[in-house]
Amino acid sequence: MALLSQIIKQYIKSATPVGSKLLADKSSFDVSSATIRNEMAELEKDGYIMHPYTSAGRIPTAKGYQYYLEQIEGGKLSQIEQNYLYRILKKHQADKNEILIKELAKKIVELSHNTVVIGFSENEVYYTGISNLFCQPEFQDPEKIQTMSLIIDHLDSVMSDIFDQIQELEVRIGEDNPFDNNCSVLLIPWGKRKKGILGILGPMRMDYEKNLGLVNFIIQNF
Repeated sequence: MALLSQIIKQYIKSATPVGSKLLADKSSFDVSSATIRNEMAELEKDGYIMHPYTSAGRIPTAKGYQYYLEQIEGGKLSQIEQNYLYRILKKHQADKNEILIKELAKKIVELSHNTVVIGFSENEVYYTGISNLFCQPEFQDPEKIQTMSLIIDHLDSVMSDIFDQIQELEVRIGEDNPFDNNCSVLLIPWGKRKKGILGILGPMRMDYEKNLGLVNFIIQNF
């Protein structure tokens, strides 16, 4: 499944279908592009990647992302990124939890380039970074923009529906995502008494390693 990981990593970077020649040129596989094409055909047959429209390349499916996610251990943050978050914790340590989690959310938006949604209760929702969703290549056509606008209009009701369900880290991809089946979301309870939930919402092409690192930082330090 090393090939699948490479396809996903390339797609996360480029947002364009990944072809065998690119993989042969960019990856460390010591095989021909023809061999890679054959292996890609098997991955497609098994439902891990798909062939969009008339493109010669492939993109990951929700099943592919799910498998990739299972191979990631703990997520990945650089020391610089961790230091940014630690500074916020120190700066706002005397503030109420609500102020601190909002400040952390703003920094998470900056680091992840995704959207953060916070539930303080079933009826109180805060979100930031919405523009990041609309900047993604996946959401440029008018129909998807309209769909995403409707999701934003109903963030409070979705958060209300799932508020009591999130007891530990959950990653919901595609059709399992309560916000939209074109997106992924990482959800965690936050606070010492699990008083709320926090979600990082983005396209299925999100950087799962970084986002897992971000939510695990919150779990461990807040």
